[in-house]
Amino acid sequence: MKIVVLGAGVIGVTSAWYLAKAGHEVTVIDRQPGPSLETSFANAGEISPGYSSPWAAPGIPQKAIKWMFMKHAPLIIQPRPDLAKLGWMAKMLSNCTTAAYQTNKRRMVRLAEYSRDCLMELRAETGIAYDERTQGTLQLFRTQKQVDGAAKDIEVLRADGVPFEVLDRDACLAAEPGLAGARDKIAGGLRLPGDETGDCFKFTNRLAEMAEALGVTFRYGVGIDGLESDGTRITAARTSEGRVTADAFVVALGSYSPFLVAPFGMKLPVYPVKGYSITVPIVNEDRAPVSTVMDETHKIAITRLGDRIRVGGMAEIAGFDLSLNPKRRATLEHSVEDLFGGAGDQSKASFWTGLRPMTPDGTPVVGRSTVPNLFLNTGHGTLGWTMAAGSGRVLADIVSGRKTEIESADLGYARYLKPRAARAQGFGAAQPA
Repeated sequence: MKIVVLGAGVIGVTSAWYLAKAGHEVTVIDRQPGPSLETSFANAGEISPGYSSPWAAPGIPQKAIKWMFMKHAPLIIQPRPDLAKLGWMAKMLSNCTTAAYQTNKRRMVRLAEYSRDCLMELRAETGIAYDERTQGTLQLFRTQKQVDGAAKDIEVLRADGVPFEVLDRDACLAAEPGLAGARDKIAGGLRLPGDETGDCFKFTNRLAEMAEALGVTFRYGVGIDGLESDGTRITAARTSEGRVTADAFVVALGSYSPFLVAPFGMKLPVYPVKGYSITVPIVNEDRAPVSTVMDETHKIAITRLGDRIRVGGMAEIAGFDLSLNPKRRATLEHSVEDLFGGAGDQSKASFWTGLRPMTPDGTPVVGRSTVPNLFLNTGHGTLGWTMAAGSGRVLADIVSGRKTEIESADLGYARYLKPRAARAQGFGAAQPA
């Protein structure tokens, strides 16, 4: 088929790659001058299947109130009135139950584990390089309360067969020697040895080059204005350079995806949650991280990317605001200096922000929409890099009418429909466009 992918972030490019591998004629359209220039540009750099957890969890409402009064808060809610924000937050709060958390985490881990396997296969097949490391993730606890609170995550990891290690202070230092200067601030850790790290921007650009070699056409600097329909199917994408027709269309526009599908009656609950990062050149190898350390107190990831340290995190609910707030930079600097003091040169660090496309339940929306030839691959939140390869492959299988290699029915838009409406739309087994 002739397929148009809307969006050239890591999700759109991996979708294009797997669609091309499946034999389709693929065109990718993006408003930016190149791939991976928005949310995929400078994310935290971690590929963490075992750490794939929904933000909606038991106890989060109480924690959120406390976080709002912290100097280095992991959560910031801007007070501007916004009906979309309020609706999204209400849906997120409804997912803060034990049952919902376990359901959401299991399907997130399922997709993330599959994605990691797909990435390993892709790396072996192509030799793609992106400052990758395969040395695990260490979730670092500063208090015994945090250590005890990890029990619910460990239960899910054990049930799903995800390898993990519970570490005491000395074992944390053995895994990450650069933490030696912060020894007294460490209560313990949860290590996930199967996790990886890498530069998402480098990966996406190199995969786009390889996709072009497969015949994928990339149209950069082209605005996407909307979709046209004949009443039953999408017939064209309206762009700043005219209409683009195809047999099927894939929406991979992150936080902007809901605007494109709303005219077709779809209430896609994807909302932008702003994150920040700094990228710091390493000046002292002995003090630098080996892989990724998750600072549980500040919800910040500190990741080794070649000769740089990427420090990313925080959740600022501020709509589509992309301004750089110096207070957020101070939080990132505090976390990395507190744990890996002197490892990097903060005076030469670059500061960045991006909009993570979040769903209320944490799970992305991958699969069919209510329009037969319109497909969705969006809503990955903080886990777009972790879930990209697997999401692209699942999406390509669904578009091609093939059986997916993992259970995918609960990943799609159908979960937001009432059962009768879902059946009326024909949701169930994968169907070709």
